[in-house]
Amino acid sequence: MENKYYNFDPSVDTDERTNLEIELLLEAIFKLSGFDFRQYARTSIYRRICNRMQLSNIPTISKLIEKVIHEEGVLEQLLNDFSINVTEMFRNPAFFKALREHVIPELKKQPEIRIWHAGCATGEEVLSMSILLHEEGLSEKSVIYATDMNTNVLEKAKQAILPLNKMQTYTKNYLQAGGTQAFSNYYSTDNRFAYFNPSLLQNIIFAQHNLVTDQSFNEFHIILCRNVLIYFTSKLQNQVQQLFYESLSHNGFLCLGNKETLRFSNIMPHYTQFNPSEQIYQKIQ
Repeated sequence: MENKYYNFDPSVDTDERTNLEIELLLEAIFKLSGFDFRQYARTSIYRRICNRMQLSNIPTISKLIEKVIHEEGVLEQLLNDFSINVTEMFRNPAFFKALREHVIPELKKQPEIRIWHAGCATGEEVLSMSILLHEEGLSEKSVIYATDMNTNVLEKAKQAILPLNKMQTYTKNYLQAGGTQAFSNYYSTDNRFAYFNPSLLQNIIFAQHNLVTDQSFNEFHIILCRNVLIYFTSKLQNQVQQLFYESLSHNGFLCLGNKETLRFSNIMPHYTQFNPSEQIYQKIQ
Protein backbone atom coordinates (compact mmCIF):
# COMPACT_ATOMS: atom_id res chain seq x y z
CA MET A 1 0.00 0.00 0.00
CA GLU A 2 1.36 3.43 -0.98
CA ASN A 3 2.32 5.67 1.94
CA LYS A 4 0.45 8.99 1.74
CA TYR A 5 3.26 10.81 3.55
CA TYR A 6 5.68 10.05 0.69
CA ASN A 7 3.58 12.01 -1.80
CA PHE A 8 3.24 15.36 -0.09
CA ASP A 9 0.83 17.75 -1.78
CA PRO A 10 0.55 21.15 0.00
CA SER A 11 -2.70 21.88 -1.82
CA VAL A 12 -4.45 18.98 -0.09
CA ASP A 13 -5.69 19.64 3.44
CA THR A 14 -4.49 17.23 6.10
CA ASP A 15 -7.19 15.13 7.74
CA GLU A 16 -8.17 15.35 11.40
CA ARG A 17 -6.06 12.37 12.45
CA THR A 18 -2.96 13.70 10.70
CA ASN A 19 -3.46 17.13 12.28
CA LEU A 20 -3.65 15.48 15.69
CA GLU A 21 -0.44 13.55 15.03
CA ILE A 22 1.33 16.74 13.97
CA GLU A 23 0.16 18.54 17.12
CA LEU A 24 1.38 15.68 19.31
CA LEU A 25 4.75 15.62 17.53
CA LEU A 26 5.27 19.36 17.93
CA GLU A 27 4.22 19.15 21.59
CA ALA A 28 6.74 16.35 22.16
CA ILE A 29 9.50 18.37 20.49
CA PHE A 30 8.67 21.40 22.65
CA LYS A 31 8.68 19.42 25.92
CA LEU A 32 11.89 17.57 25.08
CA SER A 33 13.93 20.39 23.57
CA GLY A 34 12.30 23.72 24.43
CA PHE A 35 12.04 24.56 20.72
CA ASP A 36 8.52 25.65 19.90
CA PHE A 37 7.29 24.97 16.36
CA ARG A 38 3.62 24.86 17.34
CA GLN A 39 2.92 28.19 15.66
CA TYR A 40 4.96 27.61 12.52
CA ALA A 41 2.96 27.56 9.30
CA ARG A 42 1.47 24.06 9.13
CA THR A 43 2.13 23.48 5.42
CA SER A 44 5.85 24.12 5.83
CA ILE A 45 6.08 21.91 8.92
CA TYR A 46 4.11 19.09 7.31
CA ARG A 47 6.40 19.18 4.25
CA ARG A 48 9.47 18.82 6.46
CA ILE A 49 7.91 16.01 8.50
CA CYS A 50 7.07 14.08 5.34
CA ASN A 51 10.57 14.59 3.98
CA ARG A 52 12.13 13.21 7.19
CA MET A 53 9.77 10.21 7.18
CA GLN A 54 10.66 9.41 3.60
CA LEU A 55 14.41 9.74 4.19
CA SER A 56 14.25 7.58 7.31
CA ASN A 57 11.64 5.11 6.01
CA ILE A 58 9.20 5.86 8.85
CA PRO A 59 5.62 4.81 7.97
CA THR A 60 3.55 7.12 10.21
CA ILE A 61 3.87 10.33 12.20
CA SER A 62 2.95 8.34 15.32
CA LYS A 63 5.97 6.13 14.70
CA LEU A 64 8.10 9.25 14.24
CA ILE A 65 6.87 10.55 17.62
CA GLU A 66 7.91 7.25 19.22
CA LYS A 67 11.39 7.54 17.70
CA VAL A 68 11.73 11.19 18.77
CA ILE A 69 10.99 10.21 22.37
CA HIS A 70 12.97 6.99 22.60
CA GLU A 71 15.77 6.94 19.99
CA GLU A 72 18.93 8.99 20.37
CA GLY A 73 19.64 11.45 17.57
CA VAL A 74 16.16 11.52 16.02
CA LEU A 75 15.08 14.67 17.85
CA GLU A 76 18.22 16.57 16.82
CA GLN A 77 17.74 15.39 13.24
CA LEU A 78 14.20 16.73 13.21
CA LEU A 79 15.28 20.06 14.73
CA ASN A 80 17.74 20.44 11.86
CA ASP A 81 14.97 19.61 9.39
CA PHE A 82 12.72 22.28 10.85
CA SER A 83 15.26 25.10 10.85
CA ILE A 84 15.23 27.45 7.86
CA ASN A 85 18.57 27.36 6.04
CA VAL A 86 17.84 28.68 2.54
CA THR A 87 20.22 31.59 1.91
CA GLU A 88 22.87 33.03 -0.39
CA MET A 89 25.31 35.92 -0.45
CA PHE A 90 23.78 39.28 -1.35
CA ARG A 91 20.43 37.56 -1.72
CA ASN A 92 18.02 39.91 -3.51
CA PRO A 93 20.76 42.33 -4.64
CA ALA A 94 18.32 45.26 -4.86
CA PHE A 95 17.87 45.01 -1.09
CA PHE A 96 21.60 45.27 -0.41
CA LYS A 97 21.86 48.13 -2.89
CA ALA A 98 19.09 49.98 -1.01
CA LEU A 99 20.87 49.21 2.25
CA ARG A 100 24.12 50.66 0.91
CA GLU A 101 22.58 53.76 -0.66
CA HIS A 102 19.90 54.71 1.87
CA VAL A 103 20.37 52.98 5.24
CA ILE A 104 24.16 53.07 5.56
CA PRO A 105 24.28 56.90 5.33
CA GLU A 106 21.94 57.00 8.35
CA LEU A 107 24.03 54.47 10.27
CA LYS A 108 27.17 56.52 9.64
CA LYS A 109 25.74 59.14 11.99
CA GLN A 110 26.00 56.70 14.93
CA PRO A 111 29.14 56.56 17.12
CA GLU A 112 28.77 52.77 17.14
CA ILE A 113 26.55 50.40 15.20
CA ARG A 114 24.89 47.28 16.59
CA ILE A 115 23.39 44.92 14.02
CA TRP A 116 21.27 41.82 14.61
CA HIS A 117 20.94 39.16 11.93
CA ALA A 118 18.07 37.05 13.31
CA GLY A 119 17.80 33.58 11.79
CA CYS A 120 21.19 33.88 10.10
CA ALA A 121 21.35 30.21 8.96
CA THR A 122 24.79 29.37 7.51
CA GLY A 123 25.87 33.00 7.47
CA GLU A 124 25.92 34.05 3.82
CA GLU A 125 23.96 37.25 4.43
CA VAL A 126 26.05 38.01 7.52
CA LEU A 127 29.21 37.81 5.40
CA SER A 128 27.51 40.05 2.84
CA MET A 129 26.83 42.66 5.51
CA SER A 130 30.41 42.44 6.76
CA ILE A 131 31.69 43.12 3.23
CA LEU A 132 29.31 46.05 2.85
CA LEU A 133 30.44 47.56 6.17
CA HIS A 134 34.08 47.13 5.14
CA GLU A 135 33.54 48.94 1.86
CA GLU A 136 31.69 51.77 3.59
CA GLY A 137 34.42 52.21 6.22
CA LEU A 138 32.19 51.10 9.10
CA SER A 139 33.74 47.79 10.17
CA GLU A 140 35.68 49.23 13.09
CA LYS A 141 32.65 50.73 14.82
CA SER A 142 30.19 47.92 14.04
CA VAL A 143 29.26 44.72 15.84
CA ILE A 144 27.09 42.10 14.14
CA TYR A 145 25.15 39.67 16.32
CA ALA A 146 24.34 36.66 14.14
CA THR A 147 21.82 34.30 15.74
CA ASP A 148 19.96 31.15 14.86
CA MET A 149 18.14 28.45 16.81
CA ASN A 150 20.21 25.76 15.06
CA THR A 151 23.71 25.32 16.51
CA ASN A 152 24.80 23.18 13.55
CA VAL A 153 24.28 25.97 11.03
CA LEU A 154 25.95 28.44 13.39
CA GLU A 155 29.08 26.27 13.39
CA LYS A 156 29.08 26.36 9.58
CA ALA A 157 28.59 30.12 9.62
CA LYS A 158 31.62 30.55 11.90
CA GLN A 159 33.83 28.75 9.36
CA ALA A 160 32.97 31.10 6.46
CA ILE A 161 33.69 28.32 3.96
CA LEU A 162 31.33 28.14 0.99
CA PRO A 163 31.11 25.93 -2.13
CA LEU A 164 33.29 27.26 -4.93
CA ASN A 165 30.62 26.51 -7.53
CA LYS A 166 28.40 29.22 -6.00
CA MET A 167 30.92 32.02 -6.39
CA GLN A 168 29.80 32.93 -9.92
CA THR A 169 26.25 33.56 -8.68
CA TYR A 170 27.48 35.38 -5.59
CA THR A 171 29.79 37.58 -7.67
CA LYS A 172 26.86 38.56 -9.88
CA ASN A 173 24.76 39.35 -6.79
CA TYR A 174 27.59 41.38 -5.27
CA LEU A 175 28.03 43.53 -8.37
CA GLN A 176 24.28 44.11 -8.72
CA ALA A 177 24.22 45.13 -5.05
CA GLY A 178 26.72 47.92 -5.74
CA GLY A 179 29.94 46.17 -4.75
CA THR A 180 32.97 48.40 -5.25
CA GLN A 181 35.83 45.88 -5.44
CA ALA A 182 36.62 42.55 -7.06
CA PHE A 183 34.53 40.02 -5.15
CA SER A 184 37.37 37.49 -5.38
CA ASN A 185 39.45 39.77 -3.13
CA TYR A 186 37.40 38.52 -0.19
CA TYR A 187 38.26 34.82 -0.41
CA SER A 188 40.88 32.26 -1.35
CA THR A 189 40.09 28.94 -3.01
CA ASP A 190 41.04 25.35 -3.52
CA ASN A 191 39.35 23.13 -6.10
CA ARG A 192 36.13 22.81 -4.05
CA PHE A 193 35.68 25.66 -1.62
CA ALA A 194 35.98 29.40 -1.14
CA TYR A 195 37.56 30.40 2.19
CA PHE A 196 36.49 33.90 3.18
CA ASN A 197 38.98 36.22 4.82
CA PRO A 198 39.04 35.82 8.63
CA SER A 199 39.04 39.62 8.95
CA LEU A 200 35.38 39.59 7.83
CA LEU A 201 34.49 37.65 10.99
CA GLN A 202 36.30 39.84 13.51
CA ASN A 203 33.28 41.90 14.54
CA ILE A 204 30.69 39.12 14.32
CA ILE A 205 29.30 37.40 17.42
CA PHE A 206 27.56 34.10 16.66
CA ALA A 207 25.06 32.90 19.26
CA GLN A 208 22.06 30.61 19.62
CA HIS A 209 18.75 32.45 19.93
CA ASN A 210 15.22 31.17 19.44
CA LEU A 211 12.85 33.84 18.12
CA VAL A 212 9.87 31.91 19.46
CA THR A 213 10.91 31.52 23.09
CA ASP A 214 13.86 33.86 23.81
CA GLN A 215 13.74 37.52 24.81
CA SER A 216 15.40 40.70 23.61
CA PHE A 217 19.11 40.75 24.51
CA ASN A 218 20.33 44.17 23.33
CA GLU A 219 19.32 47.39 21.59
CA PHE A 220 20.15 47.49 17.89
CA HIS A 221 20.41 50.12 15.19
CA ILE A 222 19.37 47.64 12.53
CA ILE A 223 17.72 44.21 12.64
CA LEU A 224 17.65 41.93 9.61
CA CYS A 225 15.26 38.98 9.60
CA ARG A 226 14.61 38.18 5.97
CA ASN A 227 12.51 35.28 4.71
CA VAL A 228 11.93 33.80 8.16
CA LEU A 229 8.56 35.23 9.22
CA ILE A 230 6.85 33.69 6.18
CA TYR A 231 7.19 30.31 7.92
CA PHE A 232 5.28 31.53 11.01
CA THR A 233 1.57 31.84 11.70
CA SER A 234 0.21 35.39 11.87
CA LYS A 235 0.03 35.14 15.67
CA LEU A 236 3.68 34.17 15.93
CA GLN A 237 4.64 36.85 13.40
CA ASN A 238 3.07 39.47 15.66
CA GLN A 239 4.94 38.06 18.66
CA VAL A 240 8.30 38.20 16.87
CA GLN A 241 7.59 41.66 15.47
CA GLN A 242 7.00 42.84 19.04
CA LEU A 243 10.37 41.34 20.02
CA PHE A 244 12.06 43.25 17.21
CA TYR A 245 10.30 46.47 18.21
CA GLU A 246 11.58 46.10 21.77
CA SER A 247 15.08 45.38 20.44
CA LEU A 248 15.36 48.41 18.12
CA SER A 249 16.75 51.78 19.11
CA HIS A 250 14.76 54.91 18.26
CA ASN A 251 15.05 55.52 14.49
CA GLY A 252 16.45 51.99 14.11
CA PHE A 253 15.79 49.94 10.98
CA LEU A 254 13.95 46.63 10.56
CA CYS A 255 14.63 44.72 7.33
CA LEU A 256 12.28 41.93 6.23
CA GLY A 257 12.14 39.65 3.20
CA ASN A 258 10.43 40.81 0.02
CA LYS A 259 7.40 38.61 0.73
CA GLU A 260 7.06 39.86 4.31
CA THR A 261 5.42 43.02 5.61
CA LEU A 262 4.41 44.96 8.70
CA ARG A 263 1.46 46.45 6.85
CA PHE A 264 -1.21 44.40 8.62
CA SER A 265 0.57 44.27 11.97
CA ASN A 266 -0.65 46.16 15.03
CA ILE A 267 2.94 47.35 15.45
CA MET A 268 2.96 49.24 12.12
CA PRO A 269 1.96 52.63 13.65
CA HIS A 270 5.34 52.66 15.41
CA TYR A 271 7.20 52.50 12.08
CA THR A 272 7.48 54.36 8.83
CA GLN A 273 8.08 52.46 5.59
CA PHE A 274 11.58 53.75 4.87
CA ASN A 275 11.94 51.82 1.61
CA PRO A 276 8.64 50.20 0.55
CA SER A 277 10.03 48.22 -2.39
CA GLU A 278 12.60 46.44 -0.18
CA GLN A 279 10.57 46.08 3.04
CA ILE A 280 12.85 48.34 5.09
CA TYR A 281 11.08 49.98 8.04
CA GLN A 282 12.26 52.68 10.45
CA LYS A 283 11.09 52.85 14.05
CA ILE A 284 9.64 56.28 14.79
CA GLN A 285 8.11 55.89 18.27
